[in-house]
Amino acid sequence: MDGGPPTDLESAYRSHSRRVLASLIRLLGDFDAAEEALHDAFVAAGEVWPRTGPPANPYAWLVSAGRFKAIDRRRRRARAEAILPDPTLREALEIGETPQMDPVIPDDELRLIFICCHPALPPDARIALTLREVAGLTTEEIARAYLVPAPTIAQRIVRAKARIKSQALPYETPGPDELPGRLGSVLHVLYLIFNEGYLASAGAEALRADLASEAIRLARLVTGLTGDAEAQGLLALMLLHHARRGGRTDGAGDVILLEDQDRSGWDRAQIREGAALAAGAMKVDAVGPYALQAAIAAVHAEAPRWADTDWDRIVALYDHLAAAEPSPVVALNRAAAIAMRDGADAGLRAVEAVMADGGMDAYPFAHAARADLLRRLGRADEARAVYARALALTQQEPERRFLRRRMEEVGGAR
Repeated sequence: MDGGPPTDLESAYRSHSRRVLASLIRLLGDFDAAEEALHDAFVAAGEVWPRTGPPANPYAWLVSAGRFKAIDRRRRRARAEAILPDPTLREALEIGETPQMDPVIPDDELRLIFICCHPALPPDARIALTLREVAGLTTEEIARAYLVPAPTIAQRIVRAKARIKSQALPYETPGPDELPGRLGSVLHVLYLIFNEGYLASAGAEALRADLASEAIRLARLVTGLTGDAEAQGLLALMLLHHARRGGRTDGAGDVILLEDQDRSGWDRAQIREGAALAAGAMKVDAVGPYALQAAIAAVHAEAPRWADTDWDRIVALYDHLAAAEPSPVVALNRAAAIAMRDGADAGLRAVEAVMADGGMDAYPFAHAARADLLRRLGRADEARAVYARALALTQQEPERRFLRRRMEEVGGAR
């Protein structure tokens, strides 16, 4: 795009493309056919909308256009009886009726997430497939979330689609007794979708509010559908982070650190809701990782000022989180909290211990955290070199501008 104000078509794509694709997959019973139909629908919109104006319901228009484009495409390719997945669906498509929505999960997008998270698929493949097909994330964005090369993610998605076809896995909603077995993967997918919206891994903007809002909408549906404490914890985590979105960037789109944010601009209603959900999610015998992360976010959100942050509580919660779900990222966040509680020297030792274990070499935030501690300790030459490493790994422009400013502070920006 040219960077100007979004057109009606661009706005529709951002707002509706994921839901349209999910509905087309339900209608057509095939990922590839649905992707073609989605493309055809937006091509048609590009031809029609400039003359007629956007329809009152762009989502319904695009689903209808994509469906009938798919029918035309299939008629051209071969007899419909030999191609369409079952006679009932074929008849519904031919006469223009929409197959009835499954009452268990009435939302097409959430239904598709549960379908993609089929237990017959390996966990890493089902999540990668869902992020690509439902969230619309690129393989590069998914790879950055997993800290693995993009070709690895591409292979997982190809293998997942091949297994769906070879095993004829049904495009149908799992029954109520099957939902718990898929819930963990579904929650992880929603978590990663929200993360990409909360802090985009690449591009001109730090935030993708539409993606974060959609993840919250789906998390609400899952929480209502299952009543699960971890689903509640995930929703709480999303709300508590999203409540701070207004303070995270300035008018130029540059990043503002949590310690420098104007807390009067935070959404207090979302913070109250998120904190209450987080407290409820912590009242179970086996507290899960999302509930613990939500509890950490609540400590940050409820502190009146940065100086009032309860770092003892945050470090203790990270200790529990590291035991419940150990990962390099959790260890790095814990190290950053130690730096705030015990000082930059202790924090630097903790960060360097995490990085010494490997697996963080390509993670820009690890290098940025280490560089910041070196800066705080007055070790400017070392900080400059590490900031340069973080900058080389960062693909999001607001983060790049922030790192350049930090390098200027230690005398090394160009």
